Amino acid sequence: MAGALLCSQPCRLRNIPNLVDVRRMISVLSALGVKVSHHDDVLDLDPSDISHTRAPYDIVSQLRASFFIIGPLLARMGVARIPLPGGCAIGARPVELHVRGLQAMGADVHIDHGTVHACIPGIRGRLQGTQIYLDYPSVGATETLMMAATLAEGETIIDNAAQEPEIVDLANFCRAMGARIRGVGTNTVTIVGVPSLHTTDYAIIPDRIEVGTFLVAGAITRSEISLSPIVPEHLSAVIAKLREAGSDVVFESPNRVRLIPGAEIQATDIQTLPYPGFPTDMQAQFMALMTLSNGSSMITETVFENRLRHVAEFCRMGANIRMNGNCAIVQGVPLLSGAPVMATDLRASAALVLAGLGAQGKTVVRGLHHLDRGYEKIEQKLLKLGAKIQRVSEGGAVAEDEVEGTLPHGTQSSLVGPDVMR
Repeated sequence: MAGALLCSQPCRLRNIPNLVDVRRMISVLSALGVKVSHHDDVLDLDPSDISHTRAPYDIVSQLRASFFIIGPLLARMGVARIPLPGGCAIGARPVELHVRGLQAMGADVHIDHGTVHACIPGIRGRLQGTQIYLDYPSVGATETLMMAATLAEGETIIDNAAQEPEIVDLANFCRAMGARIRGVGTNTVTIVGVPSLHTTDYAIIPDRIEVGTFLVAGAITRSEISLSPIVPEHLSAVIAKLREAGSDVVFESPNRVRLIPGAEIQATDIQTLPYPGFPTDMQAQFMALMTLSNGSSMITETVFENRLRHVAEFCRMGANIRMNGNCAIVQGVPLLSGAPVMATDLRASAALVLAGLGAQGKTVVRGLHHLDRGYEKIEQKLLKLGAKIQRVSEGGAVAEDEVEGTLPHGTQSSLVGPDVMR
């Protein structure tokens, strides 16, 4: 969505879910003057008449992804003023790599009273291609600088770039608009700037984290589940660990995967790493699975320093977990017990729903504003699989999910079609 700002013509994106974060990003773009229409899974964006270059603080403070507009807005308009971003409180996610990269491309960037001010000085009007080395393979910085470089003058090389599938997808979207990008999916990305980009109609990739979440749902409830559409190579690390945990994972077709649970859940260690390593966004879900394993597991979080706050909520359900710095030592227990729990961030909220499905009795998950940021109608999809789950309201406002551990062992169900994963 941020990348559409690079183009001065209308663009169409497909497979777009109806998420809180999507709606927030729509609000950010609308505040800049972009005309936006979202119907079903189709998002039409017309950025031809951008009237503002300052993003609204009240929205940016709730959505870290909104900071991604700084690169394309600066590259196309020559100026951008973006408040420092918010989002899940999972640790420090500084924007220094974004800022230093834009400065290397010739931008004048400074932070004043919580707002990043960026402009292209002089009369040339374009960012300048250069070589940029990222101290850390940051997904956000790679995306910001790649987008900015598409309209820069000359060649930009990003070394130690992140390699996540979402970066490849963004590059493919930019290419569809006429950008010249090569090397995405490796640690060196090269962009040759062009004067302008043109309209496109582009379908985004399925969400690998949603796929992984549902695969763990099958494993934790000993249920056979088929999922489509998927991109197999995006799931390599998650599938490898599910197999170590005792489940069989088979590809029924190029875009369909089936999980066949084992007789018991085997303990296995994980360490989160940048792609192609095990994704930090699957750490909490996998920890939920390990709480019911037949041994001891060590889960090490290396990406975000504050992303183990769900441990206390699992322990409320009877899990046996000890903390040692950025490591959680999980000793599997025979069963979890339903309990009231509070979601601490987006992925923790999904993990608590999974734990509730695998627990005995009723689990009440509060803090659904986190869940709705990254999962569209998750309770409806789980209901199709046989789960006993209900969204209830307190005082007229959506407040919590009630989950019972009743997805029957051995259930064979299927989630298919474009409404499942985007």
